[in-house]
Amino acid sequence: MEVSTDEVRDLGENKPKGHEFVGDIYKEVGKSIIGQRHMVDALLIGLLTDGHILLEGVPGLAKTLAIKSLSQALDGSYSRLQFTPDLLPSDLIGTQVYNVKDGSFSTKKGPVFANFVLADEINRAPAKVQSALLEAMQEKQVTIASDTFNLPRPFLVMATQNPVEQEGTYPLPEAQVDRFMLKVIIDYPQYSDEQQIIRNQLSSTPNEIKPVVSLDDIQTAKKAVREVNLGEKMEKYILDLIFATRTPEHFKLNKLKPLIRFGASPRGSINLALASKAHAFIKGRNYVTPEDVRAMALPVLRHRIGLSYEAEAEGYSPDQVVIEIINGIPLP
Repeated sequence: MEVSTDEVRDLGENKPKGHEFVGDIYKEVGKSIIGQRHMVDALLIGLLTDGHILLEGVPGLAKTLAIKSLSQALDGSYSRLQFTPDLLPSDLIGTQVYNVKDGSFSTKKGPVFANFVLADEINRAPAKVQSALLEAMQEKQVTIASDTFNLPRPFLVMATQNPVEQEGTYPLPEAQVDRFMLKVIIDYPQYSDEQQIIRNQLSSTPNEIKPVVSLDDIQTAKKAVREVNLGEKMEKYILDLIFATRTPEHFKLNKLKPLIRFGASPRGSINLALASKAHAFIKGRNYVTPEDVRAMALPVLRHRIGLSYEAEAEGYSPDQVVIEIINGIPLP
C-alpha cells in the first residue's frame, strides 16, 4: 500500500502503541552500560521481532553485562552459557535423570530455558552443540527424549564470537549464521565513556537495575511493531538492497559483481523489513522511513553475503560491500 504525504503526516502525529517503555529501558540499562547504544538498540530490536543477535567483539566490552542488564530491566529470567569444546547438547537443552528409588526418569531442563540466553563464545563449541542451540532458536521448543517443551516467551539469544583467537574454534557455517537476525560488531568505547565506566566500577554504591517493564508489555509491543506501516516504496527499497547483493550489475554496481559469491536469502528480506519496523518503533514512529532501512541494512546483511576469493585477496570485507550497495541504491 502506498502512503501519501498527508497519511505520513497523520502517522507522524501518532506514536506507536506501547512505545512509552522504551525510554525507561534505555534509562535503566544505561546505569550499567555506558555508550554502546547500538548494542542496546540491537537487543531491543531482536526482542521485539523474535530475532536473535550475533555479537562480535574483543573481550571486555560489556556484552555479557548488556543482556544481563536488559533481563533485569524486564524482570525476565537470564542464563549464561560458556561454550567450550567439551560441551554436550544435553548441557544446553537438558536431559533425563534416572531416579533410583522408584526406577523412573524425570526431565531436568537445561539453561536454554530462560527468557534471555547468552551463548558466550559460540564458536568454541562443536557443531552438535551449535546445532542444538540453533534448533531451539528457530523452533522455540526443545525435545528431550520423547517429550517436547516450549521455551519461555519472550526468548532472545545473544551469541558472542571472539575475533581475536581462532585457533581451536569451530566457526559457524554460513547457512547457520544466516539464522541470526542481526550481526553486530562491537568496538572499544569512546574516551569519555571509558572514563565514566571506570568511575562506575570504582563507586562504593553501584547502580541497581530495577524492573521497569513487564514481559506481558513486551508481548503487546511485539504486536505493535508488526502494525508499523511499511509503505510500498519502502518495500521496493528493501528489495532493491537485497537484489543488489545477488545481481549488483542490474543496479549499475558492476564492480561488485566479481566480489560477491552469493547474496542475501529471502530471510534477509524478511529480517530487514522487520528490523526496520522495530527501529521505527523504538524511535517513536509508526511508519518506516529510508533512514530506518539504511540503519538496519548493515547489521542485517553483513553476515548474509559471501565474498569471492578475489574480494578476499583484494582485502574487501562484507561491511565494505554492503556500504557500497547502500550508497549505490538511490533513496525512494
